[in-house]
Amino acid sequence: MIKSPQLNIALVQTQLYWKDKVANLAMLEEKMWEIENGVDLIILPEMFPTGFSMDAAELAEPMNLNVCKWMRQMAAQKNATITGSAIIQVDGKYYNRLLWISPDGMIQHYDKRHLFRMADEDQSFSAGDRLPIFELNGWKICPQVCYDLRFPVWSRNRMIEAKLAYDLIFYIASWPAARVSAWDMLLPARAIENLAYCIGVNRVGEDGNGIAYNGHSAAYDFKGTQLEFLGESNKISVLTLDAEALDSYREKFPAWMDSDDFIVK
Repeated sequence: MIKSPQLNIALVQTQLYWKDKVANLAMLEEKMWEIENGVDLIILPEMFPTGFSMDAAELAEPMNLNVCKWMRQMAAQKNATITGSAIIQVDGKYYNRLLWISPDGMIQHYDKRHLFRMADEDQSFSAGDRLPIFELNGWKICPQVCYDLRFPVWSRNRMIEAKLAYDLIFYIASWPAARVSAWDMLLPARAIENLAYCIGVNRVGEDGNGIAYNGHSAAYDFKGTQLEFLGESNKISVLTLDAEALDSYREKFPAWMDSDDFIVK
């Protein structure tokens, strides 16, 4: 598919109710109806139905149950692809699974690769071993989850058939305020090194463990220039990405042609 000239994306920065799926889905549904028509992609934070909880056995659900059904319904009603992560159980294992659901009901997913051991996420969840590249209106899009941001090898934009693998990389997160300076620095770094747009969507508020989150959701272009910054409050922002600007820059500054080849194990 030919890449559309523009991609319209909504970033949803919000507080979350602690381990309360019903309240979170109801709240997010109201917020989504505030988003203007014509948006192609709506990005929600990490573990948006529950908050960042390690109580996987208590909160998990299988694919195609309440969370997936709600996302499919909202994607169809808003005529937009919706993404965000939830606690999903498969074959007795628990995953922090990023769900990517299109208006036609098709579901794709990415399981968080790097589990945050400082919160014992690696004790409660299984790590993913596959990094898909999603396609939306001809744009190639790389999904990442929170702690993945600290590991650039995993997200490296490599060449596939003489073309870069993706045009946009995005991170959904529950990134604490105590370490937000790293978030602010690493997002533009990922944009620059991968010659791609980069978006980060973080939550705000305080969770049930007393951990504070202050948002700083943002978008950067392929040169690391900030395109959008949501600050520290509940906010929804819609921005437009320009395909011509991206392709033109890659042609004029083809640093990707000198990148190193490697294997991720």
